[in-house]
Parts: sequence; structure tokens; C-alpha cells
Amino acid sequence: MPKNVTIFTTNTCGYCQMVKKYLAAKGVGYEEVNLDDNPSRQAEALALSGAMTVPVTVVTKDDDSREVIVGYNLAKLAPAVA
Repeated sequence: MPKNVTIFTTNTCGYCQMVKKYLAAKGVGYEEVNLDDNPSRQAEALALSGAMTVPVTVVTKDDDSREVIVGYNLAKLAPAVA
């Protein structure tokens, strides 16, 4: 299991909802950073992902390494949170 999961989302993002539902189904806790409510953190999401889109999921492992997953990408998300 990952040490920490953070998801950058917006209110109108359907893929964000899908990522949150997937993590909940797997029993993985996460911190949500809604960029509509916290626009000051948009630069952080961009710096992490290099993309102007959401969701941006940041999985921090026990060794403090990070994996950044852009969009709803189960091929990357599933092994990252396993």
C-alpha cells in the first residue's frame, strides 16, 4: 500500500470522480485537492504533472518515491496503489 495519495481535482471532472471511486473500492485513502476551491495549488499540480488537466494523482511510496499519474489511467494507477 502507498504511504500517501493526493488527487488534484476540479468540480466538473468526471474522470476525477472515477479515480476517487476506484481508490475507495480498493480501500485506499487519499487527500483531495480541489483546484476550483484552491486555485493557488494549480501551479503545484502543473509542476508535478507537466499537464494542464485533471485528475493528477500523486502516489507516494514507503521509500518516499513518487509516481504521478495524469488522467484516469488504470494501467498506471492500479500497480501504483497495490
